[in-house]
Amino acid sequence: MLHAAPPTTTSNIAPLLDELALYGVKPLSDEADFRPLPELETVEHAVAALVSTMTDMFAETRLEDETEEMLWSLTNIFHRRLGSIQKRLDDNEGRQRASLTEQDGSEVKSVELERLTTEGLTLTESRNAFEAIRDLAADHYRVETGSAWLPRTGSKVSHRTLTAAVIAGRDFISAKRRQEAETHCPSGTRIAFTGGDYQDHNLIWETLDKTLEKHPDMILLHGGTPHGAELIASKWAEARGVHQVRFQPNWKKHRNAAPFKRNDELLDQMPIGLIAAPGTGIHENMIDKARRLGIPVKRIGQEVAA
Repeated sequence: MLHAAPPTTTSNIAPLLDELALYGVKPLSDEADFRPLPELETVEHAVAALVSTMTDMFAETRLEDETEEMLWSLTNIFHRRLGSIQKRLDDNEGRQRASLTEQDGSEVKSVELERLTTEGLTLTESRNAFEAIRDLAADHYRVETGSAWLPRTGSKVSHRTLTAAVIAGRDFISAKRRQEAETHCPSGTRIAFTGGDYQDHNLIWETLDKTLEKHPDMILLHGGTPHGAELIASKWAEARGVHQVRFQPNWKKHRNAAPFKRNDELLDQMPIGLIAAPGTGIHENMIDKARRLGIPVKRIGQEVAA
């Protein structure tokens, strides 16, 4: 004889468990959000992939001329989100000021001020994160187009805050890149050199001689330009028996962006310093990127550049 199955009962917390299974644990709107921000290395790879995908999608098609505008819009997405968070942060600051004037020693007022303070710190971290992503996307925009990214309205402000986590993250990435680079670049103290059609060979040789005296195991990294400052530096390396590694632009692969891609490849070797002779915007691009990576820059021949 068959018996009917007993009716199933649903727990009162079943909907909550289903929600957690589907979407994970998320703080409520009035609770502090302690979830971590995206990892720096993950953001770098993601933004690079976005830019590369968009560029490749339009390359050698009728829509190729729209690439620059699309890349501008991609960067602007992060810029606009940044503006929204800044407005919320300004509002939070106003409410914190009001809460400070209302403090009467009660637990309710004290807890409310603590909540507003935590909210402000969270918004500040989110703002800084979106600024970093926006600035990273702007760097890729400049590499791909040769032009600096600027918003159509308002200004491009950056609150560059170096927290312990950011410094630790950069140290990790630097060590990782150094380790990966060993197969492409000999071990030794890596010194980068960049410059345009600058001809003061006496100053270049004197600067490089002083650097070699300080770092006897010096490895010279440069762009391999067959004239000007980089040719003089190359001749110096040959004369002094210093190992040199040339990073020449891959015009076939990267077209107009080749010099900027070359700059990235050279700086991926994480040299301990960059010697910069006067040059063009391409050389200034390398200087800017080196400084963002925390690489010291020594300029020479500035009186000629002026």
